[in-house]
Amino acid sequence: MKKILALLLAAMMVVCALAGCSTSDGKGTTPVTDTTPKPTDTTPADTKATEPAGTDKPVSGTITKVALVTDVGTIDDESFNQATWEGVVEWCKNNGIDYTYYQPSEDSTDARVASVGQAVNEGADTIVMPGYLFGATVLTVQDLYPDVHFIAVDVAAGDLTLDYTTYYDPSANVACLTFSEEQAGYLAGYAAVKDGYTKLGFLGGMAVPAVIRYGYGFVQGADAAAAELNKDIEIKYTYGGQFQGSPEITAKMEGWYQAGTEIVFASGGGIYTSALEAAKKTDGAKLIGVDVDQSYIDPAYFVTSAMKQLKNVTMTVLDALNSGSWETYGGKVTNFGLQEGDYVGLPTADSSWSFNTFTKDEYNAVLEGIRSGKIVVDNSSDSTVTPTVSAHTSVDYIG
Repeated sequence: MKKILALLLAAMMVVCALAGCSTSDGKGTTPVTDTTPKPTDTTPADTKATEPAGTDKPVSGTITKVALVTDVGTIDDESFNQATWEGVVEWCKNNGIDYTYYQPSEDSTDARVASVGQAVNEGADTIVMPGYLFGATVLTVQDLYPDVHFIAVDVAAGDLTLDYTTYYDPSANVACLTFSEEQAGYLAGYAAVKDGYTKLGFLGGMAVPAVIRYGYGFVQGADAAAAELNKDIEIKYTYGGQFQGSPEITAKMEGWYQAGTEIVFASGGGIYTSALEAAKKTDGAKLIGVDVDQSYIDPAYFVTSAMKQLKNVTMTVLDALNSGSWETYGGKVTNFGLQEGDYVGLPTADSSWSFNTFTKDEYNAVLEGIRSGKIVVDNSSDSTVTPTVSAHTSVDYIG
């Protein structure tokens, strides 16, 4: 079935290309070049790839052009897409490789497949796709373009399906990368309670596995710190059902803060905007950011951020491909956590460390406890089975 779908999509793309629909009728995808310079504008000529367009297919293990295709976000979303794009840009500049990005015309698999097709037609031999929404796209394009390498960031085994009934393995030209979000969430929850917060909140975006793991890790870490301190804490827990803020979500957060919630972990792309807007209306209200260090957005409100090193992972896998070690990741779903390296954690730069009493030494101790296996964080992403907590922790799961 997957092969038939791929062939039909391939035929449709050929017809579309002949008709010129990708740039003229608004239904295709146009590379966003008016706001972000192409490498020809930013990369010194003597370091750029010189292989002309239309030559033989790329040699495995040698990158000539990298394209990133965004999901529903943009490359300046202050979160997932932006961090992955920064990894592409830095790696390509360091290696003298052409790079660009494409923003699909709509939130659909067809639009994402069209963006990939345009990227390939315009010379990309390595395509980076950030976000679980690319699961169905991967299954389509991996066979359409067997000579192109695909790096699917945060695409897990459970995302590789066309109907959520049958699941597939990635082909040899695809590397799927996932993270131990529960470890980052644990560190954030633990740090917040150790720093003195007793009334916490978790605002998730959509209840997808990565967001659930963040939230469940947060609950586990907060509970562990409460038990250590012999202190009772309360956690309000909800999902917004989307990855951006809204007046309704802002109103809910205002209610939380006004009822005594001291700090909210906003985990889900741009949904933090609602929590931040609400925090600014309540004295002393604070936030925890997600995915990247979000303290630069407003350091007066962000105490810390539960991060996954999207930029580092992207650069790691690009390095492996370009050095001929693609087999390390190709055809696999590879998870990155503290056991694999410093791929999750909290920001420790002085400018981002806004805790009052929780110290970096305490942070490093709990981080190494997770890395060594002394501290085990449940990585469940089943939204119907919540974490077990001690008598010190009360969690209010709000629909």
